[in-house]
Amino acid sequence: MITPKNFIRHEIIGLQVEIIDSENKQHIGTNGTVVNETKKMLTIRTNKGDKRYQKSKTKFMFNVPGKFNIIVDGKRLAGNPEERIKAKVKKW
Repeated sequence: MITPKNFIRHEIIGLQVEIIDSENKQHIGTNGTVVNETKKMLTIRTNKGDKRYQKSKTKFMFNVPGKFNIIVDGKRLAGNPEERIKAKVKKW
């Protein structure tokens, strides 16, 4: 079961996301659905097409349907998704 404490150990593809802070201020407010994740990038499907954003320079707000919204610093998501899911996570 996905909770705020174990969120970063779960799959994020398919979740609704909004960019709430970024080095590039033009990215703030962008929202859509996560369609792909690589070591350093998230691909978000927006109304204007698929856009790629660097994880390490962005803060995201994910919506877990019917449960909660959670804000995550992209640095916490950096790395291969399969390794992040397996890793033990210290309290964050």
